[in-house]
Amino acid sequence: KQWYQRRVAITAGIIIQRVGSRLFFDKRDDSDFDLLTVNETANELPGGDGGSNSLTKLSLEATYINQNFSQQCLKREAKTYKRPNPFANEEDDNEPSSVAYRYRKIPLLGPGAEPLTLICRCEVDAVTTSANGEEKYMNIKALNEWDLKGGASEWRQKLDTQRGDILTTEMKNNKCKLAKWTVSSILAGSDLLKFGYVTRSMPRSSGESIGHSILGTQEFIPKQFAAQISLDMNNAWGILRVIVDRCMQLKDGKYVLYKEPGKGILRIYKVPLNTFEEDNDDSDEEEEGK
Repeated sequence: KQWYQRRVAITAGIIIQRVGSRLFFDKRDDSDFDLLTVNETANELPGGDGGSNSLTKLSLEATYINQNFSQQCLKREAKTYKRPNPFANEEDDNEPSSVAYRYRKIPLLGPGAEPLTLICRCEVDAVTTSANGEEKYMNIKALNEWDLKGGASEWRQKLDTQRGDILTTEMKNNKCKLAKWTVSSILAGSDLLKFGYVTRSMPRSSGESIGHSILGTQEFIPKQFAAQISLDMNNAWGILRVIVDRCMQLKDGKYVLYKEPGKGILRIYKVPLNTFEEDNDDSDEEEEGK
């Protein structure tokens, strides 16, 4: 996510733990890291008029749309794997969204540098079958139209005839988000990246909530789409290698990697080992005291 964040005014910290010769990168449990940004690289950030177009509500709306769109694209006959969903909670009645996790081992090379190995958990949203019967992994994402000028959807009128122009505008305004999706697809080894075009359905009365309509879909090969949005994976791997090399110089402990909003500056802060775990510790103490 950091590759295109020089112009992004929204940021989130990443937790880093150095344990011997290993580094662990993770997110805070209570962070907004997984919430999608909207128009994060546009000339003007949204949210000026408040209401349903506030920055927070737009982020929640985009995240909600993506979660539901990815599930709507699936057939009822699920492909199952030997191992269960690692995040499924038997005590929770709500079934987790259908998604597959791939744990991939990737070498991190650098000129004259010690070879390192990256192990990452990647998401795959679907499996599809090609014309020759070959199974292909797919990631599914949704682009959403929210700025309805005069209450009318421009995408409804132009998507069939000017889809390229609409996608070009999305590339300009959401470059960070599209780069994140593309990198995630490449890391997961997905063969296809599917985009859905979703727009708002304005309520007919003041008591109704905003609905959404799927206007169309489009598929890309992730590496080809990376070239289309000028995403240089060699540069991306180089940035990651620089961050890893810098973190390998740190002493054992816990740190936070933080990017200053709107600036191309990354800072690393050392924090106590129990940082971000206080809530869990308090709840454990309460249970022991009962």
